[in-house]
Amino acid sequence: MGTDDPTTEPRIPTHGWLIFPVLAFIGRKTTAVLDQVGGATYLLLDALRWVWRALVAKRVRLGGHAVVSQTVRVGVRSIFIVSLVSGVVGLILALQLAPPLDDFGRKDLTANIIGVAVFRELGPLIGAIVLTGFAGASIAAEIGTMVVSEEIEALEAHALNPVRFLVVPRVLASTLSMTALGVIASAVAVVCSILIAVTLLGIPYSTYVSNMVDQVKLADFLSGFIKGGVFGLLIGLIACYNGLKVTG
Repeated sequence: MGTDDPTTEPRIPTHGWLIFPVLAFIGRKTTAVLDQVGGATYLLLDALRWVWRALVAKRVRLGGHAVVSQTVRVGVRSIFIVSLVSGVVGLILALQLAPPLDDFGRKDLTANIIGVAVFRELGPLIGAIVLTGFAGASIAAEIGTMVVSEEIEALEAHALNPVRFLVVPRVLASTLSMTALGVIASAVAVVCSILIAVTLLGIPYSTYVSNMVDQVKLADFLSGFIKGGVFGLLIGLIACYNGLKVTG
């Protein structure tokens, strides 16, 4: 006859408690992501406010010299590496696409595929990847150094808004630079693919160019153009935000 011993402590299942560390980890990561997104969005709205006041309301000046100097630093210095990478991508695309298409007797379609892929997607993407590593890290490090050396506090002490004088010129410069770099990357990739197609693949120059012109529409070009601007805006914004968040 079994009876419960009142002195025996009830056994608490332990397997159910394993879910709490997992939930805590997910919660911390989610909170961190939301904090990053919220902070970057607030910084973007603040920067747009200053742009509006300068370009539309004509109440303040952004400083064209700062925008030009940052554009030279961010964009002009990136042209060589962007051209190099996009040129190699154009060569590889032509070499890899032509043999499979030649099996179906349509090697001339290489131009059609490369034209759409480069102008719509690969051109802006190549420029964004290069600009992120080449200029994005530089912007974040520069602003982070200003934060650590208390230069940001010095600006605020003199009633100078850091977003107006530091963030806005860099975000505008990265947006303009990335838009131009996307076009340059697309053009270089196409030119290199033409060189390979004519010299190694045996595709006539006139056929290659005419197929590409017939296939690539204005919408494809505008799509890549807009993507380049958006990528540049995000790169500059995130770099400035991470720089301002530096502590030490």
